[in-house]
Amino acid sequence: MTRATIGVLSVVLLAHSSWAQAPPSSDGWVVLSLDDYRTLRARALPSPPEPGSPPVDATLTRVDYTLRATAETVSGEARLAIDVLKQGWVSVQVPSGMLVRDARLDGQRTALVAGTPPRVLISKAGRSTLTLDVVVPLALSAGSDSMILPASGSALSAVTLTIPRTGVELSVSGGFVAERTESAAESRWVVYGNSGRALGFSWKKKTDDRRATLPLRLRGRITELVTLGEETSQVSASVRVEVTQGLARQILLALPADLVVNQVQGATVGDWNQEQGVLTVSFLEPIAADASMLVSAETRSPREGPVTIPIVRLPAADRETGGIAVDVIGPGEIGERQPRGFDVADASDLGDIVSGRESPSMAAFRFKPLAGTSPRELTVTVSRYTAQSVLIANVEEARYDALVSEDGKMLVRARYAVRNNQRSFLGVALPRQSTLWSATLAGRPIRPGLGTSGSLLLPLQKGRTGEDAPTFVVELVYLQRSDAWTNDGDAHIELPAVDLPVSRTGFLLHHSPRFQVEPLPGSFRVETDTGPWSAALRMDPSSGTLTAALTSRPQAGPDPGASKDLQALVDRFQKETGRTTNGIVPVRVPLPEFGPSIFLAAELTAETRLPLLELTYKRVK
Repeated sequence: MTRATIGVLSVVLLAHSSWAQAPPSSDGWVVLSLDDYRTLRARALPSPPEPGSPPVDATLTRVDYTLRATAETVSGEARLAIDVLKQGWVSVQVPSGMLVRDARLDGQRTALVAGTPPRVLISKAGRSTLTLDVVVPLALSAGSDSMILPASGSALSAVTLTIPRTGVELSVSGGFVAERTESAAESRWVVYGNSGRALGFSWKKKTDDRRATLPLRLRGRITELVTLGEETSQVSASVRVEVTQGLARQILLALPADLVVNQVQGATVGDWNQEQGVLTVSFLEPIAADASMLVSAETRSPREGPVTIPIVRLPAADRETGGIAVDVIGPGEIGERQPRGFDVADASDLGDIVSGRESPSMAAFRFKPLAGTSPRELTVTVSRYTAQSVLIANVEEARYDALVSEDGKMLVRARYAVRNNQRSFLGVALPRQSTLWSATLAGRPIRPGLGTSGSLLLPLQKGRTGEDAPTFVVELVYLQRSDAWTNDGDAHIELPAVDLPVSRTGFLLHHSPRFQVEPLPGSFRVETDTGPWSAALRMDPSSGTLTAALTSRPQAGPDPGASKDLQALVDRFQKETGRTTNGIVPVRVPLPEFGPSIFLAAELTAETRLPLLELTYKRVK
């Protein structure tokens, strides 16, 4: 082996050793097939969905006719605007009922596919215009010519009709005339129709009407309703005009200077304008028979005292009839009346806008049949009353006396001073886990009913209507169970919810002397107990004879005379009532007063609201 060969082998071995000791590289190439690359790219960059197909292939957007009448036919062009939404060939219907002499699609002649109705084939998408040379059949009868254009599904159809003569009267069915021009040799109309409805034309020579040259004479009937408010008065006038001679293109109504018109409504009313006490009403077409309208206006008027009633007049009327009704909004009445040009009437005889209104304070007057320029005046005296609230039922004061024990049981006596005019029952919802022991009304025991929601229904006494209704006392005694008291914590005391508003509430709580009780902020506040605020509760005996006997003696030790007093009460009870009795046993449940107490008060408790007291307690002994 030569020296050169040995050197080459050494270089190869050193390179192999260094490559084996080098750490593997994290970078490198990944070779994928073309199909795998396309699949991964499609997942990373999904193509947007293909747009859906249009709901229709093509739509007929508009049809315009340009027609000219001759002695026997009506011919011209029909231009159809067609919007094609689909790619490829589409078929579009062409209005039937006409003779088509030639058809051009975007200026190029095209053929129509025969059928009922005929169709045209279009190969490109977008807007296309189909022009048809048409002939419309003409019908002749009784000196008038008529034709009918077929219905189409387009949004708008416009027809330009030219008749080569003057003095022509045109009537249209299924559309309306938008424009009319007349030259020396021809008459021209522009008529618009409705989609999906045939358009009919009828024309004849205009007859000479000498009525338009005669002076206007008319009669009017005005029925007016005036409602007098505290500051403004509302005026509604129903005006009916009867033309006896000539044609009425507009009428003039005379108004008081301070009357402001808000609206004029009527089927034939075109426009109206008020200026300097005159209301000008223009009609859509000259009136040859009669027309009706409703005028709505308002004016400022005195609250009470003499009030001049605004009157709507028709000065051009040869004879003016109708009437006027005056009503008062709110507590008040109409006293003295000073009519001039009126007769006293009944409101139901005026009809129109007055007959359906019932009000005890309404005064009605009938127009004397005079000319529109004859004087008429009406002044009434309005007397207003001060609104006073009428008492239905109310709880003047709710008084609660409660004795709570350390195990959470609480005996509660609830007394309500009720003033009532119309209510038959008082609904009381007791707190949760409560048991009713007794109920009395004005000192007499009662048996409560049960409402649909589970509340108690207590019968009430009814007094006279007004504030002088007598006050009586409703009393309940119930036992409520709650969580036992621990060394310290919070107590939640719920009171009964009554279905009447309560003006004032007082709550006297007796608790164990081994606890200190303080109220938390809320609707109740701590006050000094000065006794019931309501006179009915002050006069009501707050405790029974049994309670007085128990609480009148000290409780330090046994009293030999106590048993004798109790036995005397039992003997008296048996003697007066016997061993059995019918109905409810009139027994009062006494509420003993034991331990320290705290008095809380609140005002204005809403009806059906459940009063809630939050207390914190802590054991001190």
